[in-house]
Amino acid sequence: MSSPSEFLRSLKLPTMPEAAQALMRTLKDDNADVTTVRDIISKDPALTATLLRMANSAVFGLSRTVHTLDAAVQVVGMSHIRARALSICMTQSFKLPPNLDRMVFWRHSMVTAGYARWLAGEVRIDEPQAWLAGMVHRVGELVIALQSPLLIDQVENPPCVPGERWVRERAVIGFDEGQLMAEVARRWDFPEEVALGFNYMAQPLTAKPFSPLAAVLHLASMLAEHPADATDPVLGLPAVVLQTLGLDAAELNAEMPDPESFVDLNLV
Repeated sequence: MSSPSEFLRSLKLPTMPEAAQALMRTLKDDNADVTTVRDIISKDPALTATLLRMANSAVFGLSRTVHTLDAAVQVVGMSHIRARALSICMTQSFKLPPNLDRMVFWRHSMVTAGYARWLAGEVRIDEPQAWLAGMVHRVGELVIALQSPLLIDQVENPPCVPGERWVRERAVIGFDEGQLMAEVARRWDFPEEVALGFNYMAQPLTAKPFSPLAAVLHLASMLAEHPADATDPVLGLPAVVLQTLGLDAAELNAEMPDPESFVDLNLV
């Protein structure tokens, strides 16, 4: 395949639910407020119910139970509710091929999202945006599976060390899932800065100008791929990427959150 756009030309992507399309438009609308986002979500009862279960899950650790969408938005925050609503719509729109374990796949996505939000806070970029990008960054791999499920066997064949999946994808199809996801993101009307984050997440230092989101996604995905019993996982990350973001590996390692705290089965 010569390019991600040509790869997508022969594929029919899943159609996003009406609520997702409307929420996506608010990402570029400076006038979109809490009421706008709440009204969009409230028109989808199933999405509303899922978000309420999520808001009351251990991930958020709320001191009280919320029973209405208004309360969830008030307590959790509009940007975080919107990000999670979009991720729910996307995860439910894609059917995983038989050779990908659904729970393993989405758990990795959730842990990546959690690390992305954490790192975004450290470098002071948009945390909900980083969480959403981390949650859906592997949709590009699902698009590869739409073309040929057998390609996934070559990509996922163990052992697969952190970052190896991107290398294998480029060897098999000529580009990686992030570059493919960037094209999908543009078709789904994501903000361009998010599309660029996807495009360079596998090789963040090649982005001109530098994309902090791409670097955050790169580090977050690699952290999510480390074995659960790995010691000092941050110290195994590419030092030049950490340095470019202005992050100190030792300090991050001392503050590492528990990846299990990011896992919320309500999202899948």
